[in-house]
Amino acid sequence: MSLTDRISVAELEADPYPFYAQLRQNQPVAFVPAVNLWMVTRWEDVEFVAKTPELFTAEVAASPVERTFGKPTILTTDGPVHKELRAGIDPKYKPKPVAVYIEELVRPIAESYLAPLLARGGGDLMAEYFEPISTLSLARSFGFNDVDMPTLRRWFYGLAQGAINFENDPERQAIGDAVSAEISAKADAIFARLEQSPDDSALSHMLHDGMPAGATRPRAFLLPTIKVTLLGGMQEPGHGAGSVLVGLLGDPAQIQDVRSDPAPLLPQAVDEGLRWVAPIGTQTRQATQDVALGGAVIPAGATVGALVSSASRDERRFTDPDRFDIHRREGPHAAFGFGHHFCSGRWFARAQVIIALRVLIEQTRRIDLVPGRLPVFRGWEFRAPTSLEVSLA
Repeated sequence: MSLTDRISVAELEADPYPFYAQLRQNQPVAFVPAVNLWMVTRWEDVEFVAKTPELFTAEVAASPVERTFGKPTILTTDGPVHKELRAGIDPKYKPKPVAVYIEELVRPIAESYLAPLLARGGGDLMAEYFEPISTLSLARSFGFNDVDMPTLRRWFYGLAQGAINFENDPERQAIGDAVSAEISAKADAIFARLEQSPDDSALSHMLHDGMPAGATRPRAFLLPTIKVTLLGGMQEPGHGAGSVLVGLLGDPAQIQDVRSDPAPLLPQAVDEGLRWVAPIGTQTRQATQDVALGGAVIPAGATVGALVSSASRDERRFTDPDRFDIHRREGPHAAFGFGHHFCSGRWFARAQVIIALRVLIEQTRRIDLVPGRLPVFRGWEFRAPTSLEVSLA
């Protein structure tokens, strides 16, 4: 039995990186039956897939994202439709607007969640710090101002179950469908207000920006992209921040370097953490024709996973790629993707992670992993520590 036939979803969820390394070495483009996906694993091939929409379209017929969220989505379109969706969402999340509001948005959330952890000397930084910051920052910037944390957590879990359901598991699909419908109902109520009284929320920009006076984009056109953005934006920064901190805590010299000179080194640590463990692993495409790539022929109509997580550990680009090293000088990572589908929220997400970590480092003298409760990473499409138990002083 071949390597690709042996691999299971459970093994990918536990740790996909050894499998990706074997694929990069022996079968850089290969069909993996467990997830019904052609996996592309080397940097140059991943970049080629993502940047060649005439051969690999984002409009994927078997997309679990569209099956759960509806269409069109900003992830699963190309051309004018994709451009129109970006025109609505970009104004809130471009670098200049983000620089104006990000500190005022994120720091109070971070400080409010850190205070009880400091008072009791530690806790689970994933569930009690990084994930709440990520979830609330994105939800509040979008305009979901009265949705509480338990609901937002449940939304993320349900959306994720649908988005990664490549194997078309009916139980996962039912969870995703129910949450998708709930978000539609909530967004409709907010849209009704924003259509008459615009504000500076992302939902308002999506309705109004670039439209003729008195006109708004249709709600049904925007809802699938709202769900996609909530899924990626609510947890990706929190997951990334957790991975960065695990990397730093694994090497006392590196975290001390960051404490000593945070202005340049904390952003470098964030970029290295996103390279080391990509919070979102794949850009999904569909082959428009038979394509020879990486020693294989991907058939027309096949669903293709351009693995940005694997590309970011490609030995051809990064020295000792499994090692976390904030002093690495080998060019950018692939965690935010490639091409015109490069993550629209990348500046928001990166700035958010930097602030969350900066607040934590500024307000502690020591951060130590709790013995016997070392962090365990899970996931291949969405990957992060399941928990991050620490003592704080």
